[in-house]
Amino acid sequence: MEQISGSVQPEHVLLYTFLEVSSDCKFREQLHSLQSQGFALKGSYYYDDEVELQTDGNRSGHFQNGEPVFGPEVNEEAVRIIAAQLTVIGDQFDREIKAGVVNDLVHHFLNENLSGEEITHRMSEAVEGLARAIPSGMEQEKAMLVLAMVLTKKIVNTMPSLLQRVFSTTVNYISQQLHNYIVRMLRE
Repeated sequence: MEQISGSVQPEHVLLYTFLEVSSDCKFREQLHSLQSQGFALKGSYYYDDEVELQTDGNRSGHFQNGEPVFGPEVNEEAVRIIAAQLTVIGDQFDREIKAGVVNDLVHHFLNENLSGEEITHRMSEAVEGLARAIPSGMEQEKAMLVLAMVLTKKIVNTMPSLLQRVFSTTVNYISQQLHNYIVRMLRE
């Protein structure tokens, strides 16, 4: 699992699991290649929602005997259950996302001149635009989380070679915009 200043990001775990349990994931082989880079679930992970936010947007971590020390345990089963629930919502949203939105994002990800920050901004704009069309009966944060993950799946289904860049951008977006929501969701 990727660590930022010692803390495991629940965003990584949730996105990876969402993609892994999605029924129409056409890039399963590439997704499993992320395991070798430390993105896969192996046992239980810990996070601390009370860690200090650094000026670069990352959260600080704490170490004890060389190991990260985190707050409440987030186990694989809990994440899998939440990811499975979100994929059901994602399947409904999937039909509403027009190919043009996905193709525009694919072009942005292919543009090597765009910084990670610019691509994250483009992803954010797309998610926010799509979220405005979601019925008001759903929590806005949940809709945005699912839309970001569905867009990730659709982009990588279109162009599997973009997996690492899209995955990292989506994790960054979710971490910046929805971290507290994920922490609350994992605690429920």
